[in-house]
Amino acid sequence: MHENEITFLIRGAIFKVYNTLGPGLLESSYEAAMGYELIKSGLLVEHQVGLPLIYEDLKLDVGYRIDLLIEKKVIVEIKSVEKLQNVHHLQIMTYLRLSRVKVGLLVNFNTDDLSENIIRKINGYL
Repeated sequence: MHENEITFLIRGAIFKVYNTLGPGLLESSYEAAMGYELIKSGLLVEHQVGLPLIYEDLKLDVGYRIDLLIEKKVIVEIKSVEKLQNVHHLQIMTYLRLSRVKVGLLVNFNTDDLSENIIRKINGYL
């Protein structure tokens, strides 16, 4: 399945979860519900995927975690914050670069305008 098809299904799950749960919950709540919805859609979903840091020739396991990795092709980084900050955008771009995944979605569930809080990111380092 192509990344565009996967992100279409992910967006549908994001809206379903948001419309069911509403804003104001912990990120872990949205992550669990998203995983459930995406598995129901027939997608391969991995939660809290470890992301090692390679520094020069040294592999460091320093505890970075991808919230959701879908079909090994799309990263979903979930936030529940008052406002997305520039550092959140930089975080998902770093995760894309380190994981060598092409597409990511940054989602903030703590909003009254969800459509403005789903941001697609593309890894330009591939």
